[in-house]
Amino acid sequence: MEERRKSKRMPIRLSLEISDLYKQDYVKVANINAPIEVLNISKSGIGFRSESKLPIGYYFNASINLGDKETLHSVVKIIRSQPIDDKLTMYGCEFVGMAEVLSFVFDAYDYKLGEKESG
Repeated sequence: MEERRKSKRMPIRLSLEISDLYKQDYVKVANINAPIEVLNISKSGIGFRSESKLPIGYYFNASINLGDKETLHSVVKIIRSQPIDDKLTMYGCEFVGMAEVLSFVFDAYDYKLGEKESG
């Protein structure tokens, strides 16, 4: 299978909750309260799984803490989904409008992961 990701994915364990989804044309789905488990993250997006059925092409606001004091606030767009089993679905999302200058946060996180693995 051909690798289509733009950036290196790094493992991460986070729990987020989606409360509202919206589309660019102001279509909004409110009070979703979908718990999600983020499994990996990169400079361009996140991968997560959830029991909720979420529509592709919708956006949500995310605050992601990578440890220390770095919390990223971003809009995330759901770009793909794949059923895992009867309950869980895996989702692929991309960050929208995140400044390229924030890439240093991911570089630092990747460096920390490397340090943990080497000793």
